[in-house]
Amino acid sequence: MNHSNKDRKPLAENEEGRPLIKENTLQPYTYPTQSGASVSQGLAGVRKAARERKEMKFTALLHHLTVDLLRESFYALKRKAAPGLHGTRWQEYATGLEGRLVDLHNRIHRGAYQAKPSRRVYIEKADGRQRPLRVAVLEDKIVQQAVATILNQNYEEDFLGFSYGFRPGRSQHQALDALSVALTERKVNYVLDADIRGFLDSLSQCSYG
Repeated sequence: MNHSNKDRKPLAENEEGRPLIKENTLQPYTYPTQSGASVSQGLAGVRKAARERKEMKFTALLHHLTVDLLRESFYALKRKAAPGLHGTRWQEYATGLEGRLVDLHNRIHRGAYQAKPSRRVYIEKADGRQRPLRVAVLEDKIVQQAVATILNQNYEEDFLGFSYGFRPGRSQHQALDALSVALTERKVNYVLDADIRGFLDSLSQCSYG
């Protein structure tokens, strides 16, 4: 790992207490992740650094977004998922996949990639109300999956062991199993069940970034 900005201390370090570092070049070798997917040696190095050097702040991760990672992200998507605004489905994008991924990779790295508008859909809740959802176009899903894979190598080292929500290799069933063990084998004085009703429904559009 190489330290950047050696000659002067960046403002971000003063505010966050985490010196800036730059990543090594991506290597072709892969390693299994908690979810069973593979990550490159470079991403494995990101995770190792995040685990062993908590004070570090990563500043150069874009080079880890490769054509190989985009391909793995594409195959990680649900093949029968609802299409986005443009109507492109998984099977359609698979036709000429390599050329599409190379083009997508080039647009991302030269700053020409822009996310497309999402399609608004509604699903009915058990109480009869409707829950609004946004369905991204397929290409945006690929990029989101790839970015999440990269960022998870850092953030997964910060989560506590009892955290299960939206984490790779973890599910609500595992959370229920852990809760069952805690209730039956440990001393528990109370259980708190809380939900913020309609929280995402009431968020301002600008809050999504």
